Amino acid sequence: MKNLPSRKLQELNSGRENLRIQKWVVTVAVLLFIVKIVAFWVTQSVAILTDALESTVNVVAGFIGLYSLYVAALPRDENHPYGHGKAEFLSAAVEGTLIIVAGLVIIYESVLHFIYPTELKQLDRGIILVAITALVNFVVGFISIRIGKKNNSLALTASGKHLQTDTYSTLGIILGLVLIRFTHLNWLDSVTAIIFAFIIIVTGYQILRHSLAGIMDEADKELLQKMLAVLNANRRTNWIDLHNLRVIKYGGQFHIDCHLTVPWYLNVVEAHKEVEELGSLIKREFGTAFELFVHTDPCLDFSCSICTKDDCTVRKRPFEKRIEWCLENVVKDKKHSL
Repeated sequence: MKNLPSRKLQELNSGRENLRIQKWVVTVAVLLFIVKIVAFWVTQSVAILTDALESTVNVVAGFIGLYSLYVAALPRDENHPYGHGKAEFLSAAVEGTLIIVAGLVIIYESVLHFIYPTELKQLDRGIILVAITALVNFVVGFISIRIGKKNNSLALTASGKHLQTDTYSTLGIILGLVLIRFTHLNWLDSVTAIIFAFIIIVTGYQILRHSLAGIMDEADKELLQKMLAVLNANRRTNWIDLHNLRVIKYGGQFHIDCHLTVPWYLNVVEAHKEVEELGSLIKREFGTAFELFVHTDPCLDFSCSICTKDDCTVRKRPFEKRIEWCLENVVKDKKHSL
């Protein structure tokens, strides 16, 4: 352990922390599912059944997330040189799909209950039991999101968001049950369930959309914008242009590759120093979860018009304008020019 590089040690510790939190998520999901089933059995409320059905998704998704985090925490090997982080995207995709399915099942049960109503019983006890599950869900979800964001874990963040969404839908269901308790309008039970079923489906779609974006290596424009703002603010004179920039996410790790144009007369050591400065800047601002691969390109005659280097003794053209790096010009595989 002591001989491991600091970056690999941090990856290992983050993976273990993610796994530990997810174990708590699974344990809580199972316990809360049991409590909600008891609440449904006591009250016969389809709205509470809605909550219980969503909790079955929590349980299944929790175990899937636990396995994916176990796989993602495995060290890199010859067959997986970038690590096993993609397993988290698959976990989140399955979780999002299950959430959508649960929402559709809830709508079906609600319509059935509306057509063939059943008598609601002991709503007071049911409300208390469901309220307890809402509080526990929110706390565990908050912890999952905080740790997930710290360790860049999509699976853990998805679990936390799911739990918190479950909390909000549970609160809405509680309000509906309170309303039913005082108005005795039992048909509100089905209406409440249907409303929150649609909220559940939207949440599932968002998780599924995010996970598919990761599987397909879709560009994270928000991350790139933040990174370019830092690079523009700290740009060195030898960094003439940056192009062919790509960012790929593997679980909690980001792999960046790009081309950096530097003065053609720099030797290997000097060019390597510029690459080291670029990498140090990114890791200082965004953390050690970023792995950088930079290819250096020599400047050409047309580069002189955008080069801000004042002490260049081989300049072919006068400086005209500094080009700010933005998404439109850094992702193209082409040196910058006017």
